[in-house]
Amino acid sequence: MTLFDGPIGPDTYAAIRYGYGFPARGAATAPGEMIAGLHGPDRMRMAFPKAGLPEAAAMGAAYIAARRDIKKEIPDADARLKALWQQIRQAQYTGLLADFARIADTRTPFRERLVHFWGNHFATRTKGRQSHACGPAFLDEAIRPYLAGRFADLLKAAVTHPVMLAFLDQTSSVGPNSKANGDGRRGLNENLAREVLELHTLGVGAGYSQRDVTEFAELLTGLTFDLKRDTGMVFKSKLAEPGAETVLGVRYGGKGKAKLSDVYAVLDDLSVHPATAAHVSRKIAAHFTSDTPDPSLTSAMAATWRDTGGDLTAVYTAMLNHPAAWAGFGAKVKLPREMLASAMRGLGLSGDDIMRTKAGRGRDWLMRPLVAMGHSYLGPPDPSGFPDEATAWVQPYGLAQRITWAMTTVQMVKTKGLAPDRFARDTLGDAASERLLWAVTRAETREEGLGLVLASAEFNRR
Repeated sequence: MTLFDGPIGPDTYAAIRYGYGFPARGAATAPGEMIAGLHGPDRMRMAFPKAGLPEAAAMGAAYIAARRDIKKEIPDADARLKALWQQIRQAQYTGLLADFARIADTRTPFRERLVHFWGNHFATRTKGRQSHACGPAFLDEAIRPYLAGRFADLLKAAVTHPVMLAFLDQTSSVGPNSKANGDGRRGLNENLAREVLELHTLGVGAGYSQRDVTEFAELLTGLTFDLKRDTGMVFKSKLAEPGAETVLGVRYGGKGKAKLSDVYAVLDDLSVHPATAAHVSRKIAAHFTSDTPDPSLTSAMAATWRDTGGDLTAVYTAMLNHPAAWAGFGAKVKLPREMLASAMRGLGLSGDDIMRTKAGRGRDWLMRPLVAMGHSYLGPPDPSGFPDEATAWVQPYGLAQRITWAMTTVQMVKTKGLAPDRFARDTLGDAASERLLWAVTRAETREEGLGLVLASAEFNRR
């Protein structure tokens, strides 16, 4: 017997595979309408705002100043430092709540899914207490405005955002022969160049060389920011390696001072490279449909990418219009954040309900469980992002944590009068198997039955 007894209809595919589950709350289920939902005002961002980079950077700069004042033994510096740390932690926590609140209230769940897909593709993690408040700004500033446009624009926004520059140590990269390295004590850092080629664009095995990495890294010198003075990326020619650089056989720069436009030129070219089209199209298909996506699906998406110059709306349309996008339901396992978000949506929590969650309760209900499940709210530990494959999440400890969270949540949330079998049907639609319906009606308590739905294999797959 298979996990899913009967045929899965398009509404269930749309709600669960391409969204955060039922109830749909007015969300579109037809491919054309799902695509249309990617455009227009970003209502969820406006409804549940986060601290932007200027505000977050100001907190970080004040924190650095207070820490410096402690060393100078200035009165009240310690108290200021503690108060600023609380502000930074609150900004970070509010950012996490806002992500869940947006998912709970959205009528365009495909949009929210894409936000977090691209956030993981361009994985970042803040370093140091002074920068923790900046983390939530990355999704809002580098990802959300660009996810339905040209990949080139998304790539440039993500790669040059200060959070990315800090994560990959670009601020320490200086041209060996630059004016800023007159004493020869500073050097080149290849982290950003390597990850852009290996992870963000071409992919491993795409035929680029170590020389390509080095010359690309030299081209990127000049990209920097300063949390104490700058609230955005700046390009400083004095940090840049002088002269032209050659990446994948194409010569960039070399005429006059190094310029930001030279960096953008190579990112533009990488965005439409055939290897990028193949690598990133496959990654999108693998995230939404199967760990081993249908080759005809990925080929259709890559061809659309090449034909349109990396128009992401066209690529998503090619995916949603392909038969393989609506087959093999349950091949993917929800990432922990997806599981928590779909549970909140299924239980009827509103965005305002989520935003009212006090920090102490939120740490126990959201932050610590996410860390325990391996999907830390702080971000992934390395630039490759969180794994997307089912095998990474279907393992005893992680599954036990999901079960614990499910059973705890149904005790915390108001569920009076909610019958487990009805809850299973309402949250899973066609995906509610007879086996699950039988099990939840025989649970010892109503709450255990509700928890079984959230902990079930049916609920945790898409």
